[in-house]
Amino acid sequence: MAHVLKNDTVVVLAGKDKGKTGRVLRIVTDKNRVLVQGIGMIKKHVKPNPQANIKGGILEQEAAIHLSNVALVDGNGKATRINIRVVDGKRERIAKTTGEVIAYPKVK
Repeated sequence: MAHVLKNDTVVVLAGKDKGKTGRVLRIVTDKNRVLVQGIGMIKKHVKPNPQANIKGGILEQEAAIHLSNVALVDGNGKATRINIRVVDGKRERIAKTTGEVIAYPKVK
């Protein structure tokens, strides 16, 4: 299981977008990668496809970055590692920097 989940707020630790924060859009578990909103933007050339109503051109979209290059954001807005604690049969994520509980994100 990854240390971040969908809809978590993360900070980038390495790469061209180091220091930026964003929301996790998708996790690719088999490749240990994560898509973060507005981070790692690339340009993709798309051919027009009238059947699928796709207009051609150059699109800008997020590229996947490695899980080791992101860290969860604690209540103070700083990067933190997490600890898992089981209380009454429920898992809690604890921030290692502050010791406070980080709530699991709401899944839409």
